[in-house]
Amino acid sequence: MKSTYFYIITGGPGVGKTALIEELNRQGFSTVPEDARRIIKEQIDLGGDGLPWKDKAHYAHLMYRAAIKNYQQAIQDNDSQVRFFDRGLLDTICYMRMEDIAIPASILDQIANYPYAHLVFILPPWQEIYHTDEERKQNWEEAEFTFQQMKETYLAFGYDVIELPKTSVSERATFILDHIAKHTNERRY
Repeated sequence: MKSTYFYIITGGPGVGKTALIEELNRQGFSTVPEDARRIIKEQIDLGGDGLPWKDKAHYAHLMYRAAIKNYQQAIQDNDSQVRFFDRGLLDTICYMRMEDIAIPASILDQIANYPYAHLVFILPPWQEIYHTDEERKQNWEEAEFTFQQMKETYLAFGYDVIELPKTSVSERATFILDHIAKHTNERRY
């Protein structure tokens, strides 16, 4: 199944996910950017309430729908190339749990229809590179908590979570590619 080539890169806020996704894209890999900043910007521009500091449930549902759309688009692309996602469906589930937002059974049932590769790469909190901005408002303690919750969520759903070292972006990309090659016993990219 093509989804076995879909690798998630996750972690708390401000840990270098976007830079890593951009590096993998620069190296020629298919990538899917995170939707959180796009959704936040759209909601601000529209005067909407689907924001994590306004209506967390609405924001979570916008995130979930965006993740489904990204997954479906990747399937439609109909290739068997490795593809890296900046966050996945379970990131939204984790967010909903962290914010005590009721998760409809239908959403949990759908998760099985959108499997990713069994290896999930998680970036740990890294205070030296962490900063807040207009769209990233979490403090350091919230960033650490998010990391722990993301890790627990992916483990609970049966994924193998691989923590990336706190190194340069290019070294992190190499770490991921080496891990994939080692666990698949062949290069698929």
